[in-house]
Amino acid sequence: MNKQEAEKVIAEYVKPIFGFALKRCKSQEDAEDLAQEIVLRAFKSLLVKEDILDVGKFIWTIAHNTLSNYYRSASKMAIGVSVDDVAETLADPRNDFDEEEDKEEIGRLQKEIAYLSKLQRQIVIAYYFENRKQVEIAEELQVPVGTVKWHLFEAKKELKRGMEKMREASELKFNPIKFDVYGFSGSMGTKSPDEFLRSAIAQNICYIVRKEAKSIHEIADSLGVSPVFVEGEVAFLEEYGFLLQQKDKYIANFVIDEATSEELALQSEVYRQAAEPFANDLYDELIKSGILEDERIRCSKEDKNFLLWSLLPFAIAYSSEAEEEISFDEVATLRPDGGKNIYQAIVLPKDKKLTGLYEAMKNWCGPMWNGTEELMLWQIDTPWSEREKPDERNVQEEHSKVLALYGYQQNNVLSRSDYAWLAERGYIKLKRNGNPDFLAEWQIVILQDAQIKKALITIGKKIQEKYKERFKQLKGSYEEVILADTPKHLKKMRQYFAQYTLNCDGAFIWYCICVLLENGKLKLPTEEQRKALTTVLCSL
Repeated sequence: MNKQEAEKVIAEYVKPIFGFALKRCKSQEDAEDLAQEIVLRAFKSLLVKEDILDVGKFIWTIAHNTLSNYYRSASKMAIGVSVDDVAETLADPRNDFDEEEDKEEIGRLQKEIAYLSKLQRQIVIAYYFENRKQVEIAEELQVPVGTVKWHLFEAKKELKRGMEKMREASELKFNPIKFDVYGFSGSMGTKSPDEFLRSAIAQNICYIVRKEAKSIHEIADSLGVSPVFVEGEVAFLEEYGFLLQQKDKYIANFVIDEATSEELALQSEVYRQAAEPFANDLYDELIKSGILEDERIRCSKEDKNFLLWSLLPFAIAYSSEAEEEISFDEVATLRPDGGKNIYQAIVLPKDKKLTGLYEAMKNWCGPMWNGTEELMLWQIDTPWSEREKPDERNVQEEHSKVLALYGYQQNNVLSRSDYAWLAERGYIKLKRNGNPDFLAEWQIVILQDAQIKKALITIGKKIQEKYKERFKQLKGSYEEVILADTPKHLKKMRQYFAQYTLNCDGAFIWYCICVLLENGKLKLPTEEQRKALTTVLCSL
């Protein structure tokens, strides 16, 4: 390049070079010295170069190299790298330095940009990466220009802090947890439970903040991922009430049990000690009372085992009356999809296999019911049933249809398609009567009036009263352990669940069934009975 061309190039870059130096030096005098050195080196290099394809890249490469020499010679080496330095480099997408150190620092800066707030990140990317003017950015984001300037200033400070520290990921980065069991009590909205907690990242976000509120950046650090991949999930979980926002931090808004092996052993022992005498006495009393032969109970009297599969859990559920000091409304969350419920999740110890109660819970759904003014359909889903994994929305719709068809069928004949639908789901059995038509027989247990329902529940209450003090002692030891490990903001929610321990909770019903199966009083159902198992239709 000839001298005249070189002088023209230098004249164009003198002011930007001085600005570059001024940002990186402690005093104006130092900046002037550095700028003069850059200009001199650039001018000499331009004179001896003939094939410069990108003048801008050429000038700024010399500027960066001169700056590095300046820091070394003056013993002013900065920690890491100057944010402005790398930002200016990033601002020109044509830059492609070969130095490994430059690439490493640029990579670190790109990672740190992800830790900025969403608005700051948008502004930094637009300004440095897309070379857009501040006025244009302000118009697009609908904020004042002063706000854009302020965020650029703050972003540089945040980036510098991030570049100067080492971020540490937790074990969850390579060994994430998984909720072994999760579910809810209450009513479901338009979204199913799996839509909230189906993903590993959603479960691990909630786990990280189960006891202590953390910022999006802290959550991201624990997971070893960019905050960009966390903030959307956090916003979704917060919107639907699974996380509570506390200033710029978030904390879980549902109970996450991280039970130790000792706690699991205590739980099993407490439930079994309660279930063994209660289940045996209830079984014996139902047999002795003669209620199984009562004509107001519609079901095949020849198969008392099938009848007991429904009456036993029904009596257990309705004979228990918890001393409710905390109401459902006090602790339930009303979600944007219309659901009103309380979620609970369980994380088992890494060395603990999913056995016993928790293995059963994969195919277990506690008491579900739906009713009209006159009738109620009650059901539990167990590992011994042959039904699809329950989705409460579908279950409620199915129950409503069964109730409607049962009510209509008392005075009318159902259509063939309705009979087929009921038969497919196990509610009725179809028999040929020698003609092209079928005879339909209800296969589930039906309590025809309120009096027989009351008589059944009274038997259960009698047994419950007998063991009231025993249950109270067993509950006390168990509650003390689980409440001790519950975060303060969730203690009331935990106490709500504790009210039903050894009462009408699903776990107690499951243990009672297991006790009776183990001692041979209750037999396994036949394959034909599985769909109709543990289903009661009763008058109110």
